[in-house]
Amino acid sequence: MERHFHEELRHLEQKLEAMSDLVESRLRDAVRALIEHRADLAAHVATGDDAVNTLEFEIDDLTLKLLALQNPLASDLRQVRSAIKVNTDLERVGDQAVNIANIAIHAMSLPPLKPLLDLDRLADHAVLMLHDSMAAFGARDVTLARSVLRRDGDAYDMRDSIFRVILTHIMADPGTVERALGLIFVSRALERVADHATNIAEDVVFLVEGRVVGHAPTHEA
Repeated sequence: MERHFHEELRHLEQKLEAMSDLVESRLRDAVRALIEHRADLAAHVATGDDAVNTLEFEIDDLTLKLLALQNPLASDLRQVRSAIKVNTDLERVGDQAVNIANIAIHAMSLPPLKPLLDLDRLADHAVLMLHDSMAAFGARDVTLARSVLRRDGDAYDMRDSIFRVILTHIMADPGTVERALGLIFVSRALERVADHATNIAEDVVFLVEGRVVGHAPTHEA
């Protein structure tokens, strides 16, 4: 019974790794579509969320079966609990990729604004945080997880910097408001990706040390 349980846990973590790879790829594609005005790529991300939803369902189903049939205790229960939370965070990152892709589609007919370059940097930062948090989860690497936690404030600072630049564009040319609002929404989406990466890093600390660490709450439900 115990051997079967741990085999199922490994299967669960493999699915989480696949989910992570998928949402990271979709997030990069969404930002690339925005930066490069790639309508085909934006449409692919905006309409291609089924694979993410399928994996989310499969992971949820597997965790529920582990809880119902295996009755895990102590550290094993922490692993299942963490998997449930990580699954939720990854699915929400997938949602943010769709949001960015939809904004990119709307922006295709509009001239670009300079802050796109700043968004690219924030996107790289958020994606790296996500990648490292999942690497920490897979390796149970608390040191790497804590490095992700330390980077969360940088994401906020980058978002605020983008917001200030966008405001200068609006003040100089009120005709840029529609384009500027789209970029503000994208910067918020990317900052939320960083928040989800931080959530995962916190779960790593809890999983390994049994300690709850927290960060500033997001405004996302």
